[in-house]
Amino acid sequence: MEKNTADKQKSYPLLNRELSWLAFNYRVLQEAKDRQVPLLERIKFMAIFSSNLDEYFKVRVATLKRLIKLKKKTRQQLSHDPTDTFDQVMQEVRRQQEELGEVFRDGILPDLRQNSIHLLTEHDLSPEQEEFVQQYFKEHIQHLLSPMLLDDTETNFFLKDQTIYLAICMSEPAQTAVQERRFILMEVPTRKHGGRFVKLPTVGEQRYVMFIDDVIRYCLPALYPEYTVFQSHAIKVSRDAELDIEDELSGDLMSKIRNSLKKRETGYPARLLYDPETPQDLLKAIVAHTGITEDELVAGSKYHNFRDFFQFPDFNLPDLKYSSQPTLLHPQLEQEPSILEAMQKKDYMVHYPYQSFDYVLRLFNEAAHDPKVTAISATLYRVADNSAIAKSLVKAAKNGKLVTVVVELKARFDEASNIFWAGKLQKAGANVILGVPDLKVHSKLGLIVRNEDGKLARYAYLSTGNYNEDTSKIYCDHALFTSDRRLTKDVEKVFNYFIDQQPDKNFEHLLVAPLTMREKFAELVDREINNARQGLPASMILKMNALQDESMIRKLYKASQAGVKIQLIVRGICCLIPGIEGLSELISVRSIVDRYLEHARVYIFHNNGKEEYYIASADWMTRNLNRRVEVAFPIYQEDIRKEMRALIDFQLADDMKARNVDNTYAQPVAPTHLRAQYATYHYLENQGKPEKIER
Repeated sequence: MEKNTADKQKSYPLLNRELSWLAFNYRVLQEAKDRQVPLLERIKFMAIFSSNLDEYFKVRVATLKRLIKLKKKTRQQLSHDPTDTFDQVMQEVRRQQEELGEVFRDGILPDLRQNSIHLLTEHDLSPEQEEFVQQYFKEHIQHLLSPMLLDDTETNFFLKDQTIYLAICMSEPAQTAVQERRFILMEVPTRKHGGRFVKLPTVGEQRYVMFIDDVIRYCLPALYPEYTVFQSHAIKVSRDAELDIEDELSGDLMSKIRNSLKKRETGYPARLLYDPETPQDLLKAIVAHTGITEDELVAGSKYHNFRDFFQFPDFNLPDLKYSSQPTLLHPQLEQEPSILEAMQKKDYMVHYPYQSFDYVLRLFNEAAHDPKVTAISATLYRVADNSAIAKSLVKAAKNGKLVTVVVELKARFDEASNIFWAGKLQKAGANVILGVPDLKVHSKLGLIVRNEDGKLARYAYLSTGNYNEDTSKIYCDHALFTSDRRLTKDVEKVFNYFIDQQPDKNFEHLLVAPLTMREKFAELVDREINNARQGLPASMILKMNALQDESMIRKLYKASQAGVKIQLIVRGICCLIPGIEGLSELISVRSIVDRYLEHARVYIFHNNGKEEYYIASADWMTRNLNRRVEVAFPIYQEDIRKEMRALIDFQLADDMKARNVDNTYAQPVAPTHLRAQYATYHYLENQGKPEKIER
């Protein structure tokens, strides 16, 4: 078994998945470092980097640790040694954590000061600020604190997931001859306080802000007047998210998800991040009272949970943010009083976040109130907490329409919201399907059935992004509004699959995982290989979030060897190695990290000049192709194909935010100075406007 795996890896070299993900997150950190990025946006990228890493530890590192605990015979069946991978991951994480600290200390803080924003510590306060902080502490923070004593007893304390604690050493009693040292832990009450930061009074043009941690540090002598010397250091635990739930789908699924949510708060520690200046005896006391092991200790910096920088005050300084990009109206849909009637005429593609998400909200609201609409079906994967679409579906059910909603309860970290809406929809009379056993429903579909003069007409919404008003403002996605019978017929079959869960569906136009997608994509690649071998032009442009599936990677290597030019745009994980002589020299890989999160999947096959376009919810990862219900849909309408090609060409020409697999910036021989996301915005902004005539 080991030998076969090793031979396969020797023939088809792969980048380690975990290290490739860390390389992606480093691209996020690069944005925080880049002084061409507006300062407050750099702070957000710092928060994104931290938030990503937290989730990575809760899921991937926790999984590695569970694999390490497997019996040796079982571990040998894996394609990699989890112990070696874990060691490499921790080494790279430590390197990135150190660099994050440098970015913060040597980049962000000086630049804040240069812009008259001062992030003060407990040592930086003027007398007036000291008085303000003491009063603020008494009124807003002191009553929220619950210290825990770390003494010689065997008392164990449970540290909450993703929560900052101050580990405090107090010594030198003021009125006793014998020195006494006391250790305590104190939760920093970020949530109860309403945020991590405290704004201090502005003085002239100078603006001041503090971490709540430092407000507490400053006020420790007032809390414990019997001590005179205080050392306080921050710690934080990331816990195992217990997200292997897709392997446990028997019984009451909703109950299992609820239990998993509870476990997430109490799961095994994946890491304890600590201030490297923490005294060893204090660190040992923490370990002794919390059940943390030495292997789970990760040195960080003085401050943790940089994800809290999402809440950093902007002081109403728009010049320190990205220039405004007002949401664009779709030039054709905006003129239509009825979305459904517009869809009768032609297909429409809407591009988020550049164009308004309101059209899909209008579509479902219109369907909910249209007396001719008899049925509405939708898949809900990640919905907003106050979802207008979910409300429209509830309204439709109450209006007597047949509403079928597939609610995916295994949408990572969104389970609670999805459970809430599942309950609301069931109460309203909707037919709620809680996913498919052994699979995760990741497709983004909608189907509306309308009685038009005694005949049933179908309208479909197919997208790469979720029905989520919030994420639609920052995720780059494409959404198709169509009444094309070729597509609506197949969409109806997908919903029938959700209902009867019988895989015997014949999809003529959609690629549906896990039923047909892998095989169809393989056939499309094989066609390019055959064309290349016959001396015909052959190429592919494949855009996705992650490329990890070994079978598809081997297929791409084979295509390159046959002479197929392959251009990959992969935002995140990419296990394929480009540029290897005799194997992948015809493959290029680029990744774009910029103002918005690239989320769309677009697959273009040359097909001897008759290009085929597929837009998809699926990456080329084993989980997407084998263990999820995914949909890729073709683009048949010529104007939309041209539009999609223009947007993809921008991404291929980007030399400002595009990186190579080694995270160096793309440097073409002939620089374009093109920034794909901004070029996309301006392209869509000018749609429908009369062309300027040069005179």
